[in-house]
Amino acid sequence: MKQLSPRTRILTTAAALATVAAATFGTVSATAGTPDAAAKAAVTADAGSRHLTTSTHLNMAAATKAAEAALDAAKKENQRVTVAVVDRNGNTIVSLRGDGAGPQSYESAERKAYTAVSWNAPTSELAKRLAQTPNLKDIPGTLFLAGGAPVTAKGAPIAGIGVAGAPSGDLDEKFAKAGVAALNR
Repeated sequence: MKQLSPRTRILTTAAALATVAAATFGTVSATAGTPDAAAKAAVTADAGSRHLTTSTHLNMAAATKAAEAALDAAKKENQRVTVAVVDRNGNTIVSLRGDGAGPQSYESAERKAYTAVSWNAPTSELAKRLAQTPNLKDIPGTLFLAGGAPVTAKGAPIAGIGVAGAPSGDLDEKFAKAGVAALNR
């Protein structure tokens, strides 16, 4: 067997040590981010059902179905409206602006929907409450004009449908209720 020069032996030994060091470092690095059992338990701890609530939400397909039904009801009466459907928290799920609907109708429809879901009542009924409690109108995001209807599940509000743009709130609310009714079909 051929004798290796001292230089070759040093280089071979250095390469072997570098390989061992790299493997060791890689193993330590790979396990450094792994939590120990106590930390892992804390990360995956279950809050327990007594600390949780469950809520029902209207899905996109149902919200769109309701909005389209409300818009169709308005079209049948030659009304140019905007329809908004909001979730329980007042976030807009879908908004449909009908052909020729006024620019103010978009925001009004959303605010009516938000008001209806917030109080779980048609906005026409809520508008009547202003006589006894006029400061209700000061609540941000609300609009106490007829045209909003709540959507409920098991008696609890889960969404609101707002319609704006018809010449009367009674028509707006009629169309919003057509959207609610579409969800029962």
